[in-house]
Amino acid sequence: MIKIKKSAVLAGILGFTLALSGCGGGGGGTTDTPAAQPSDTPATTPKDEGDGGKTAEKPGLRMIMQYGLFDPKTEYAAKYIQERTGFNVEYELLPAENADEKLNLLVSSKDNYDLVKLNAAQFYNLASAGALEPIDELLESHGNYIKQSIKQESFGSATIDGKIYGIPETGAGVSIGEELVVRQDWMDELGLSTPTNADELYNVLKTIKEKKNVIPLTVSNKAPAIYGNIATTFGVLTDWKEVDGKLMHRAELPEMKEYLTFMNKLYKEGLLDNETPINTAQKSIEKFSGGKAAMYELAWWNAGTTIDALTKNFPDAKTSIIPYLKGKDGKAVVGVKTNTTWYVAILKSSKNKEAAMEFLNAKLEPETFKGIALGKEGVHHEVKDGKYYPILPIFNDELNNASSFLTGVDEEKYPIYWQARVRKDPVLQAHFEAFQKNAEGIIVVDPMSTAPPIEAVSKYQLKLTTMLDDNVLQFISGAKPIDAYDQFLAQWRAEGGADMVNAANEWFQSTK
Repeated sequence: MIKIKKSAVLAGILGFTLALSGCGGGGGGTTDTPAAQPSDTPATTPKDEGDGGKTAEKPGLRMIMQYGLFDPKTEYAAKYIQERTGFNVEYELLPAENADEKLNLLVSSKDNYDLVKLNAAQFYNLASAGALEPIDELLESHGNYIKQSIKQESFGSATIDGKIYGIPETGAGVSIGEELVVRQDWMDELGLSTPTNADELYNVLKTIKEKKNVIPLTVSNKAPAIYGNIATTFGVLTDWKEVDGKLMHRAELPEMKEYLTFMNKLYKEGLLDNETPINTAQKSIEKFSGGKAAMYELAWWNAGTTIDALTKNFPDAKTSIIPYLKGKDGKAVVGVKTNTTWYVAILKSSKNKEAAMEFLNAKLEPETFKGIALGKEGVHHEVKDGKYYPILPIFNDELNNASSFLTGVDEEKYPIYWQARVRKDPVLQAHFEAFQKNAEGIIVVDPMSTAPPIEAVSKYQLKLTTMLDDNVLQFISGAKPIDAYDQFLAQWRAEGGADMVNAANEWFQSTK
């Protein structure tokens, strides 16, 4: 639980200015290319199910949603939700630009909006300003499915001053996004074994440079790739780490300098792509798939296009996944964040608070929620060997934007349902499942994952993350000497890092 500094709160006043820190302008929402839109009455829209047909008996609701490239009125998910819950909901999408300003206007207007889907910074600011309704009592009286679906610890991320101000939407659960992949045909040609730690990785990269005259390792210039599996071998996992009962940011860890020293060694010896400071993910993928690089930190969602391009260019090429490297203690670990993705709140100004909670609860009735996530069995998805597979193209056409309509998830079942989306392509599926299998038993969750929005963290995180990542690239490339790291760290602390770490620890100690 986090407490709001009362001096910082204009309770009950809606003429507040939403902070932009930590949310990149507050756009959020899906960025998927919109699928072909269904007709006003899709043939697959379910009829006479759930509470369908009772719309007239329930008040109409209005909901503010994050930006998306679709028209809610034509979406299968919106129509399915109305049929199942009986609620007619009017959706208002925030714009891609100046979303926070638009949100401010909508919330403070007299248009009687009932519900809003928020990112972390928006949630904190609206709750602090008194614009959100505490929902503890509504959850008790109208939230049985919500309480069955969402773990108590997840509600901690939506709890401020001891009151719950929103439904936390935690996404698809714990999963690993990236892992090193290598040209296995080259490894076989050179008689190289798969590396298991940083020293063995160095030797493999050195041999590849000497024998193949290609870039041994390419990575993009953005986090998490600039840290990745190599950083974990030095104990640098995610943004935050518990050390002796206190939270430390990765910038403060002594192991960070060890990691940078190793990466700088790779860079100076030509074992790491000399264009790392300017590499985009696409550039690195092109180098790997174009036969110019031997190893790449691959995200599973890029696996299909990357491997397809490689085999098109080199039909005999083979790749393999390098299991997570071991640290000095002989153990491998991999860090993940399980932060709350979105918060769904009832506005204080709503005239339909009970109905709004009934609507949110009805969406988490097990069969209704399954339908939102997967559509209809035999139409949108099928089950093979106990796993859910999409039926294409209708799954994409009608459910591409379904996640935008989620307002909380069944935290046990959604990670299973969601995997249908990675089974659209066998190569993508194979990499996703291999990454997860390799990570079994070695996952370390970022200790700040269950934290509520914290003012100092929201204020400084984006700026300080950018500052750290930019400097990490300079230390890796030698633009700044490793000896200057302490000077950088002092600046990082002075520009908000110290305040952010203190606030994070204040919350962390309150959980014990």
